[in-house]
Amino acid sequence: MVSVVSPVLDIEEIRSQFPVLHQKVNGQPLIYFDNAATNQKPKRVIDALTSYYSGYNANIHRGIHTLAEKATRAYEDTREAMRSFINARSVEEIIFTRGVTESINLVAASYGRTFLKAGDEVIISGLEHHSNIVPWQMVCEEKQANLKVIPITESGEIDIEAFQKLLSGNTKIVAVNHASNSLGTINPIASIISMAHQVGAVVLVDGAQAAAHLEIDVQALDADFYCISSHKMFGPTGTGILFGKKELLEQMPPYMGGGEMIKDVTFAKTTYNNLPYKFEAGTPNIADVVALREAVNFIKELGKENIATHEDGLLKHAQDGLSSLAKVKLIGTSEQKVSVQSFVVDGIHHFDIGQMLDARGIAVRTGHHCTQPLMESFGLEGTVRASFSVYNTREEIEVMVEGISKIIWKLGR
Repeated sequence: MVSVVSPVLDIEEIRSQFPVLHQKVNGQPLIYFDNAATNQKPKRVIDALTSYYSGYNANIHRGIHTLAEKATRAYEDTREAMRSFINARSVEEIIFTRGVTESINLVAASYGRTFLKAGDEVIISGLEHHSNIVPWQMVCEEKQANLKVIPITESGEIDIEAFQKLLSGNTKIVAVNHASNSLGTINPIASIISMAHQVGAVVLVDGAQAAAHLEIDVQALDADFYCISSHKMFGPTGTGILFGKKELLEQMPPYMGGGEMIKDVTFAKTTYNNLPYKFEAGTPNIADVVALREAVNFIKELGKENIATHEDGLLKHAQDGLSSLAKVKLIGTSEQKVSVQSFVVDGIHHFDIGQMLDARGIAVRTGHHCTQPLMESFGLEGTVRASFSVYNTREEIEVMVEGISKIIWKLGR
């Protein structure tokens, strides 16, 4: 029987919408706790992909025939859906990318290369995913700018006092995540943005882990750039958005050249297209963008507050269960978290825990989670990470905790 954490959501009905959940892995019912890496897709998203390819597959924006016009409308409907989803002012501020990684690289390559100069400073945090570290290292090295890192506390939170001390007139860009993929920590983004703006810096927010969990209002936050990946909000892989304030995007040169991002091309000179198309060179990932709108609709119909209530209950249940095991140590204990919990087991390698849970049909993530500097700050090579979504249940968590208990008994004696 499936229990319900949220009194509003029918979790059993929600689970019925996800075909992949109804299978056995290694002879056991699948328990999928790797949602921070990618979550599963409801049938409506899968059907949207099928519908596009079987009904109106055509290139967009350039054709005047019926299929091209239908595909273009569907593609642009998703742009409007994403504008509304984050409360951007205009669809001109919504750039389709392959996801957060490309969005960050776009800003680093276009804005960073244009406006950074020798001696300027870019600030990131110790909580960042590699995709919000490496692009800034690359552009800082090229422009002879300095990369500074906000330290984190023992509970896995950004040290705001240390951040305040790092800020100066040399700070030009601050790039931080809204929620940590490794620890689940929810960062005080509104305060970080306000503090950065006081010294004239622009702020990029990595929203990969926030999009399916937290209310996002880019106007209320006053975010300069905000990045989202589709596949972490029940949508397809290989697509996402970069939100950028129009006045900033207009100052930035194109990231790539080719079709669609131009108005006129001669061998002497090319005139670039208007926003948002200036940053969307070539044939885009049309089908997955079209299907992303169904993911947005799925989240809106459930309600983020209801999703958060359910997931918060799951996280607390997992923390209580894991903490009851003598050899388990929780990593990342911030009071404000999305539904992600990392942990280690004394005397047992995290890979062994992951493999033995997989033998029981339980999918968790092990390793450094693309946050090697963060792991090093805790003196760890990696952790086991269990991350929960709206379709998960308390019973599944109890099966995981029982499985870890048996692994400890078998390997940790």
